[in-house]
Amino acid sequence: MFLFLFVILVVFWLLGFIAFHVAGALIHLLLIVAVISLIVHFVRR
Repeated sequence: MFLFLFVILVVFWLLGFIAFHVAGALIHLLLIVAVISLIVHFVRR
């Protein structure tokens, strides 16, 4: 589940960062949450 969440959040981050040029800090929070979910996925395994 965390791996699926990681993939979804990274896709949204890339879309927001590249396609829509959202320049706020909120778009980078998506990347941080995605990395945290990936770490949790590997730690809980």
